[in-house]
Amino acid sequence: MPIQQYPHVMLAHGGGGKLMHQLISQMFVPTFAIPTHCQHDAAALYLTNDKANTSPSRIAFTTDSYVVHPLFFPGGDIGSMAVHGTVNDLAMAGARPLYLSASFILEEGLPMSTLWQIVRSMQQAAQFANVQIVTGDTKVVDKGKGDGIFINTSGVGIIEHDLAIAPQSVQQGDAILLNGDIGRHGIAIMAVREGLEFETAIESDSAPLTDLVQLLLDGGIDIHMMRDLTRGGLASALNEISLAANVGIAIAENSIPVREDVQGACEILGFDPLYVANEGRFIAFIPQVQVDKALEIMRSHPFGRDACAIGQVTDNQANLVTMRTQIGSTRIVDMLSGEQLPRIC
Repeated sequence: MPIQQYPHVMLAHGGGGKLMHQLISQMFVPTFAIPTHCQHDAAALYLTNDKANTSPSRIAFTTDSYVVHPLFFPGGDIGSMAVHGTVNDLAMAGARPLYLSASFILEEGLPMSTLWQIVRSMQQAAQFANVQIVTGDTKVVDKGKGDGIFINTSGVGIIEHDLAIAPQSVQQGDAILLNGDIGRHGIAIMAVREGLEFETAIESDSAPLTDLVQLLLDGGIDIHMMRDLTRGGLASALNEISLAANVGIAIAENSIPVREDVQGACEILGFDPLYVANEGRFIAFIPQVQVDKALEIMRSHPFGRDACAIGQVTDNQANLVTMRTQIGSTRIVDMLSGEQLPRIC
């Protein structure tokens, strides 16, 4: 059996760090024989019709489950996040999302008014993201066995360009762009969960990124790779891409936007913003010559208003992410072994 050093599943196996990466790479990927080009936020697949003798069409397909606690938090809830998360996974493959499925695991005793509020939130989020929920499933488990509600959403989108957006397309010298400040989602969840009060309300950044990505594609930006910064945050995403592309990545701390209230909350709680989850943030790897144009495009959209360049791909120290700190030193940004914040998505 793979990963025999862990006889039982741990929370960290779902935290976006080293243990989750080991679980996926050592158990799921080889057992299911998942091809390399499908190991992304969404799998890019070809559909062909031999009888019609037509050229193949490309689609993206993804699935995700949501177990966030609490169910409602500043800036969103489990319903809107279930839509945003799956839509964003499709967008990271450069796809235009079309259809979603929605499966509900409900705990006996969940107030019907709570379920209705979540379902309405999903409908509104889907309408805003211009996708349609077309199929699904419902299961009910015994009281005490489900923590209210768990949601799974799967999504299908169409890829309407010829770009190969994948880790294998990352090139030396690529610039790394970020569409805004980091850390808000995880801290918003933590504040509600632990009953913490700060001087200013910290809201989740949960949002659909399709339109912003589409602006980049329509603007002719040669996107090599994208990744949304959910579990494990910016640090884990950069490490995953560094490993998959076999490249080095160098970023600058003073280029990464973190709101002052989020930074303060992280310092109080002992968290590093680089590892805190987001639900409306992504990174894009593009050629250096297109940075100014791409930033102009991103900043024209509400979800990219604070877009910035945070680093670049290097040919030094492959499989390693380094960061130039604000005091001028360089440190390694490693992938977490454990879990900073469980059940944030």
